[in-house]
Amino acid sequence: MDIAATRTDLIQRGERLEYFTIFWNILEGLLSVGAGIVAGSIALVGFGLDSFVEVISGSALLLRMKADKDVEQRERAERISLRVVGFCFLALAAYVAIDSIHSLLNKSGPERSILGIAIGVASLFVMPLLARAKRNVGRAISSAAMIADSQQTQFCTYLSAILVAGLLLNAFLGWWWSDSLAALIMVPIIANEGIEAVRGKKCSC
Repeated sequence: MDIAATRTDLIQRGERLEYFTIFWNILEGLLSVGAGIVAGSIALVGFGLDSFVEVISGSALLLRMKADKDVEQRERAERISLRVVGFCFLALAAYVAIDSIHSLLNKSGPERSILGIAIGVASLFVMPLLARAKRNVGRAISSAAMIADSQQTQFCTYLSAILVAGLLLNAFLGWWWSDSLAALIMVPIIANEGIEAVRGKKCSC
């Protein structure tokens, strides 16, 4: 982080990062949900829906960046955005849990999804870099919301790793249950983030 950068420069950098977050996650979400529906992969659909939660979070942080000069509006926007994202996470956790259990009981595994694996691998490379950039800006402007958003982005890296592991096991070893198991592993992680956000706390990743 350039120590000579003014706060305005840092805010603009933060805005660019959130614009990229929104663009990336819309693309990732659409591709993941589409590929997941085609392959019948609950983990992939859940990963895609999580991307749309990231879009909501990124949009809230973008508004927070734009309202940086008004402390009262900024703090109010942070509280509201945390709770909105929290409820989205809880709804996502419920969906993934129900569908995963249903698939396990009915022994219905997904088809192989090369596109899904590619999406997960790409996310493994992009998300850590994006998280670090957001964390640097958040610390520089002393923004708890920006730091929390960076942790949420880092959290997506963990989901990507779980997703890729499940898809690879199914694709190369034929373990049909690995997709549902991977999705179930995501559930407590997603739910915990939702609870923390609803309580008005930053992400615990």
